[in-house]
Amino acid sequence: MSETLILGIETSCDETAAAVVADGNKMHSNIIASQIEDHCKFGGVVPEIASRKHLEIINDVVAQALAEAGVTFADLSAIAVTHGPGLVGALLVGVNAAKTLAYALDKPLVAVNHIFSHVAANFLVHHIEFPAVCLVVSGGHTSLLYMTSRFDAVLLGATRDDAAGEAFDKVARVLGLGYPGGPAVDRAARNGDSSAFVFPRAFSGQDEVFNFSFSGLKSAVINTLHNLRQKNEVVNTADVAASFQHAVVEILVEKTRAAARSKQAQTVLLAGGVAANSLLRRRLAQALEQDGRRLLYPPMELCTDNAAMVAAAGYDLFKRQKFAGLDLNATPVLDINWHLHY
Repeated sequence: MSETLILGIETSCDETAAAVVADGNKMHSNIIASQIEDHCKFGGVVPEIASRKHLEIINDVVAQALAEAGVTFADLSAIAVTHGPGLVGALLVGVNAAKTLAYALDKPLVAVNHIFSHVAANFLVHHIEFPAVCLVVSGGHTSLLYMTSRFDAVLLGATRDDAAGEAFDKVARVLGLGYPGGPAVDRAARNGDSSAFVFPRAFSGQDEVFNFSFSGLKSAVINTLHNLRQKNEVVNTADVAASFQHAVVEILVEKTRAAARSKQAQTVLLAGGVAANSLLRRRLAQALEQDGRRLLYPPMELCTDNAAMVAAAGYDLFKRQKFAGLDLNATPVLDINWHLHY
């Protein structure tokens, strides 16, 4: 029986990526061209620069993905592409490349939600026993899902304002740790005292059940730094980073553990860029182990934006014949429920 080969394309932010995945779980290639060096000097992603860079290299990245997989365009079953959420200009590059290929090759076009594709990264490396609870935590999104299959899920809760990853980036910036903020804070925190500062935890306990809020925490850190600097007091960067990270992780662990208990799910998945955070992985695994549950997460290279996860998510849509038309457009603000009810 021949494989179902999906070409995935991802350009939602500052990675230009293409991958070939077979049957939704076997990676034949996964090419990622990062723009970190292009944006580092600005302390964050510049949308116009990101879009232009995608335009420059998208064709080469797709060609590399096919070559590494040892396949041709004719071997593909479908083209899957991230169409939102993300930066509109960046998304448009990937969407238009995918539509062009789908039209020229007469192949089905599959539109993938970026948030859900992060969940699908787990399908590439783990056999998942459902039901499961999944914590998706990235630069723009923090969500909790209850999943009964690879495709069927219910949104339990989400961020009310800033996502965890966004808070990491902004705190890293004011601490002068550089971009990307998540890994920078994680590194700095390893040498700090997490009890040096007590920062607020919004929606703790029973508040808002499974929803999140990190705006107040971010503001508290920034205000603390401003006050210390106005008084000409020495700022211990490592202590601030450790205290901030501890507060974020505590809320993420508490909410996820409560969701798993509520749904009696034995499996918990972790996904998204912040899933690479060492403290989050460790603390969440420990908390779930105490409850007799197991935590699964992708390797580092599949936590950040990549196209293999897009192809994996696209496979399930392809099998259900959920195809997009050539009028597909970039959707910079796209709720995860779009994918769940597509």
